[in-house]
Amino acid sequence: MAKKSAVNRNDRVKKLVKTYAAKRAALKATANNESLPLEERFDARLKLAELPRNSSKTRIRNRCEITGRPRGYYRKLRMSRISLRDLGSAGLIPGLVKSSW
Repeated sequence: MAKKSAVNRNDRVKKLVKTYAAKRAALKATANNESLPLEERFDARLKLAELPRNSSKTRIRNRCEITGRPRGYYRKLRMSRISLRDLGSAGLIPGLVKSSW
């Protein structure tokens, strides 16, 4: 189990990303548009830098939905490899058979 503080921090970052997504996208579009004057693009970059750091999507850490574990994460299933194995062994995931040799 991951620390509750780490999971809660990640949830706060997700919330901030959702809040600032539209504003951040508009500023990025302005800053990357080469047909606009240089001053306007530079102002957009400055405004983008003034936004909270945690409003960037790259600050989100993929964590297991069940345990909060940050490593060994399967994006498609949104869980860690350990949780997947536990649920598979218990027969809770249809079509998953634990291999042994």
